[in-house]
Amino acid sequence: MIRSTLLLLSASALVATLAACGEADAPKDKQVAAATPRKCPAIGDAPVKLAGGTFAMGEDDVYAEEGPVRETTVAAFWIDPHEVTNRQFADFVKATGYVTVAEEPVDPKQFQLPVDQIPPDMLKAGSAVFTPPDSPSNNYSDWWTYVPGANWQKPYGPTGADQVPNEPVVHLAWDDMIAYAKWAGGRIPTEAEWEYAASAGQRSKNVQPTEANSWQGAFPNYNAETDGFKGVSPVGCYKPNGNGLYDMVGNVWEVTADFFKPGHNPDDKDNPRGPDENNAYDPFNPGMPSRTVKGGSYLCAPNYCQRYRPASRQGRDPGLGTSNVGFRLVYDKAPGV
Repeated sequence: MIRSTLLLLSASALVATLAACGEADAPKDKQVAAATPRKCPAIGDAPVKLAGGTFAMGEDDVYAEEGPVRETTVAAFWIDPHEVTNRQFADFVKATGYVTVAEEPVDPKQFQLPVDQIPPDMLKAGSAVFTPPDSPSNNYSDWWTYVPGANWQKPYGPTGADQVPNEPVVHLAWDDMIAYAKWAGGRIPTEAEWEYAASAGQRSKNVQPTEANSWQGAFPNYNAETDGFKGVSPVGCYKPNGNGLYDMVGNVWEVTADFFKPGHNPDDKDNPRGPDENNAYDPFNPGMPSRTVKGGSYLCAPNYCQRYRPASRQGRDPGLGTSNVGFRLVYDKAPGV
């Protein structure tokens, strides 16, 4: 899939849909707290088997698109214990020679404008990077920047640091994730499978978790880093949930296979797979069938994006990666069998 026609808007608006969690109303007084260093032990890659079952999917009292709560049943499956890491994705690239969407130049036809009216940088290979502003802001364009040369190997751009092997891979488009999944013998989880795994037998509640990488302070300009990280953290830094899964909320948003539409269909309860492509609708990206992302990211804060919950959901442009979106795989049989 090519990059979305959201490129028409502006470099910084490419990922407005990913940031559109609510109005940023920064408090006047900054929180003052010292960051607590965290140990990030090495964790394994072996998928976890979940027996399947019935759970309360959704949440009614935070954002309207997350309800109504419905009793939902999913069949058994295996799921990765953590987000796909740079190390794992590098193995895939080494084995296949794969080149990601963010590493390819942009087709001018996507802009539907004369070439001489397109900013030259927008035609360069790149991706959207979070860049905190110096002062409080409610404007998405103040903290998202299209950076030529940003990709999974150089997540902050060509002059920034290289990827860290045990951090989640980011800056991937949908086609990149599908290519990896086929190589690894898995698939992208449905929204119901993902939320069942993340819930681990508990109801989703609107409480900022202590054992997750989220934003402490006044988003988007002040991060107290009391959880130990300013940006993306390595996998395994926080305690796993009751299913033994790491970072199911916070750190990076995770892409699911379902197309996005606000709200849940209360009648679609057994192994639901969301709306079909023709019935998908994302109010922040009405011209493109978006995929559903889950769990929030390190950018979610109480004063702005309260998405650090299993029930959180919103649409995501499938044609472009960003610095706060990743994925994990599920499997229909034991991997390697």
